Amino acid sequence: MRIARFTDGSEPAFGVVEGSPEEGTAVVAGITPHPFAPFTFTGVRRPLAEVRLLAPVLPSKILCIGKNYADHAREMGGEPPASPVLFLKPSTSVAGPGDPVMLPAESRRVDYEGELAVVIGRLCRDVPVERAMSVVLGFTCANDVTARDEQATDGQWTRAKGHDTFCPLGPWIETELDPSDVALRTTLDGEVRQNSRTSHLLHDVPALVAFMSRAMTLLPGDVLLTGTPAGVGPMEAGQTVAVTVDGIGTLTNPVTAR
Repeated sequence: MRIARFTDGSEPAFGVVEGSPEEGTAVVAGITPHPFAPFTFTGVRRPLAEVRLLAPVLPSKILCIGKNYADHAREMGGEPPASPVLFLKPSTSVAGPGDPVMLPAESRRVDYEGELAVVIGRLCRDVPVERAMSVVLGFTCANDVTARDEQATDGQWTRAKGHDTFCPLGPWIETELDPSDVALRTTLDGEVRQNSRTSHLLHDVPALVAFMSRAMTLLPGDVLLTGTPAGVGPMEAGQTVAVTVDGIGTLTNPVTAR
C-alpha cells in the first residue's frame, strides 16, 4: 500500500495511492484519521496529477545513521565504524516532493545524500531485532542534505545537517517493501551519481530499529534514515536532485539559493 500526504487546496490529508503513477492512472483516496491506527476511507478521490504531494509524515524526530555503507565511509576518509553512528536532524528540516532544497548563504558546499528512510508505525522502546519490523509502518525515499564545509568546521553535525529543507521525504510511504535488498539511485540533473543496493548496508533495518529504540522512545511517524552509499557530491542552485528507491518511487527536488 502506498500512503501519501496531500492537499487539493484544502487542509492536508492522508490518502492511499491507487492505480499506476507511471501510467498516469493513479488516484489518491482520502483516509481518516491517519495511517498510524485503523482508518476508514473518506470518499474523497482525486487524480494524483491534480493534487500536491506533501512530505508523507511530519516526524517528531529524524534519527540518522552515518557511514552505514563501507564505500561511503571510505570516500569520507575513514574506515567503516563497528557500531552505528547516530545523529539527529530537526523536524523543521523536512521538505516534500517538489519542494526546493534551499542552499544557505553561509555554506560553500551542500551535498546530496540519497537514502532509504524507515517510517515508524507505533510507539516503542527497547525493540528486539527479531520484532523490529513489527513497529515499522513502511518506507520512503530521503535526501540527507549536508552542508559539507560546516560539517568539517563544526566537528559535529547538527548545523550541517539541520538547515531548513535539508531532509526531503517522499513521494509516499510504501508499506509492503522488503528493505533487505532494493536498488537506490541518486541523480543530479538526470546523471546518476549514486547507485547501490540496501544489501550493502553495514547495519540493516531491523538492527537499526533495535539500536535506535534502545537509545530513545520512537513515536508514530518518526523517521529513521539508514545511511547513504558512495557518490555524494555538491549541488548548485538551478540543479535538480532525485532519489529513487525501487519498489517505492522517486523523490525529486529542485535546488535554489536561500
